[in-house]
Amino acid sequence: MPDDKKSLSAMATEIFDLYRLIAAARSRRPTGPDDLSETEFITLDLLAKAESLTIGEVQKCIGVVPAQMSRIVRSLEEHGGRGFVGCKINPSDRRRVDVSLTESGREAHEKFVNARLGSMHDILTVLSPDDREHFMRIMRILKDAFQQKREGD
Repeated sequence: MPDDKKSLSAMATEIFDLYRLIAAARSRRPTGPDDLSETEFITLDLLAKAESLTIGEVQKCIGVVPAQMSRIVRSLEEHGGRGFVGCKINPSDRRRVDVSLTESGREAHEKFVNARLGSMHDILTVLSPDDREHFMRIMRILKDAFQQKREGD
């Protein structure tokens, strides 16, 4: 294998190993009534950035099948007995259902984000200021590449 492919393979393996460590740490933390699955969080995150979306628009953005999207929305409607999303028939096309965040959903979204940012902050303290700057530059490049690839799919 040429050196460039070996280097890329080693880097991909390191990233995957980090992903596994993060996933394992998440699975060991205690759960509570406000805990969200990754797809539930992504759904709330999309809705936090939009006034309202149809269930089909959310489904397309997160890339799940219709049955799975129905389960996610139903779970978010009932979550913790408070309902993180609300659904209503689209007034201009009665075949579509609009979904939007409730106040409880906004609070759950914010709590989830703050918890994740807090744990990331704790981990990132091991980097020097110079390493942080380099890491951020690389993260921006990777983020842009992921977004371009996603838009191309």
